[in-house]
Amino acid sequence: MGLPTLEFSDSFLDSPEFRERLQCHEIELERTNSFIKDLIKDGNMLISALRSLSLAVQRFSQSLQEFQFECIGDAETDDEVNIAQSLKEFSQLLSTMEEERKRLIQNADDVLISPLERFRKEQIGAVKEGKKQFDKETERYYSVLEKHLSLSSKKKESQLNEADSQMSKDRQIFYDASLQYVFKIQEVQERKKFEFVEPLLAFLQGLFTFYHEGYELASEFEPYKQQLQFNLQNARNNFESTRAEVEKLMKRIRSAEEDFKAPSCFTMEGYLYIQEKRPLGSVWTRYYCTYEKSSKMFAMSNTDARPASRQVFRLRSCVRRKTDSIDKRFCFDIEVVERHGVITLQALSEANRRLWMEAMDGKEPGSYPFNAVCFAAFLNEAGFNFVKKCIELVETRVLIFQVCLKKPVCLFRPNHPGTVQDGRNAWDNKTITSGLKNYFRCLAEPLLTYRLHKEFIRAAKYDDQKYRVRAIHALVHKLPEKNRAMLDLLTNHLLKVSSHSDQNLMTVSNLGMIFGPTLMRSQEETVAAMMNIKFQNIVVEIIIENHDKVYLSVPLPQAPSSRSTPRRTKAICLSSGKRKARLYSPALCLADNDSEFL
Repeated sequence: MGLPTLEFSDSFLDSPEFRERLQCHEIELERTNSFIKDLIKDGNMLISALRSLSLAVQRFSQSLQEFQFECIGDAETDDEVNIAQSLKEFSQLLSTMEEERKRLIQNADDVLISPLERFRKEQIGAVKEGKKQFDKETERYYSVLEKHLSLSSKKKESQLNEADSQMSKDRQIFYDASLQYVFKIQEVQERKKFEFVEPLLAFLQGLFTFYHEGYELASEFEPYKQQLQFNLQNARNNFESTRAEVEKLMKRIRSAEEDFKAPSCFTMEGYLYIQEKRPLGSVWTRYYCTYEKSSKMFAMSNTDARPASRQVFRLRSCVRRKTDSIDKRFCFDIEVVERHGVITLQALSEANRRLWMEAMDGKEPGSYPFNAVCFAAFLNEAGFNFVKKCIELVETRVLIFQVCLKKPVCLFRPNHPGTVQDGRNAWDNKTITSGLKNYFRCLAEPLLTYRLHKEFIRAAKYDDQKYRVRAIHALVHKLPEKNRAMLDLLTNHLLKVSSHSDQNLMTVSNLGMIFGPTLMRSQEETVAAMMNIKFQNIVVEIIIENHDKVYLSVPLPQAPSSRSTPRRTKAICLSSGKRKARLYSPALCLADNDSEFL
């Protein structure tokens, strides 16, 4: 049921039905007034909450902006650069969104709160004032009417005429107040249809604009998000492969115990206890000692002394101390040029003593156990024939491969019953591809030699892709002829493999990750070297993808020697297909890499 219509003619009658209809309007207007009050209160709370949310998001954005990623190593890959930069990208995205939210908050008072408050005060307030005037005139009118009707008819005619004239005026004032009140109360009921709803619509429009801005930003962000997902997946895959290598190194060091010698610029270093003669007898003092074989310089530092002392000597000889000649274990004597007599040293263990004596060319050196050497492959005619035959067999089988965890040592042995022969093959694809990979792993020196290892790593750290290709091109042409020929044979094959990535899921990026540690490895097995595996992968990836450029007969100009600004790669979509047969490695596969080169 809607509100009843108020007729102006009813103002003259002022019937009880008219008063009831008028009261319905008054009750509805009071309900509207109360609702607008609550709406303004809730609106202010909403704006306050939006303002608090905006401040919190801005603080969050500022935290993202200020945080600096630090990666292990002296340089970062493109993936690491983009991942580190992503926090600033996120910060910028949030800041842009907050600019739109701030406009929403700033306009909310003018668009929503002020119009509602103005409607309530000016329009509904005017009705309330009209009601007060109407009630006042009603009371006065009926009071005057009662007095007028109580006049005696015996009064003079002139007095009665004057009273009638005044009563007529009072009646007209009452009718005017009633008519004005009826007009105003119905006007406000009609006005609330637009003056009440328009501010709400304007506020919602601002809210929708804010959400639409978010949608637009999300659309613009999509390519960057896809690229970042690609970078994150590469980083995850690099982490898994690096973690496996680091874990192997840790286990080797653990199993070696005291036999392990950490790589350093010194031939040998570590703690030794040195016998020192004192007035009250000899004492054994702990020193940190270093020895450099080429210069025969032996240095010992007492870090416990205050101030710390350091002595440097030139070694003359080193002799193992017999057990029955001293009551201490693991001892050996050295003679130095700068001091007469011998200096007796105590190692930390028997294995540790053997390492020191071997470094110092000591007499009666104890042999220490070397790690077992795996079967070595060679860059000879047999090696080339083996690689060619494996590639030939693989390429005639649709270039779909899987990994075998077995070590195909038998593939390296001529005339072995299982050796690859012309026209027949005793193994399936996974054994062939595993054998091919392990052939390069078992080379005494990696295909990209130890001598050029650091230069290849340095080249992979250039930020400009063109310079990377040029630098690696130049370094490939510095390789020995056999190494270069074998690398040409293998990478040409891998380029063909990558051309079928829609079937085998083996992109150039994945192949680089698989063959990076195989074709390149540091001569020193350290965690720092393991952290450079990601750059080894980049080197191999570049050689594969730019095979024709890299094998130009004339080297391109050499690249500059330092990184400048980070490079942005194109957006790459992650592969959404089901997992299929993998090539060489079970690593997660992604869509092809469209990175630009020359």
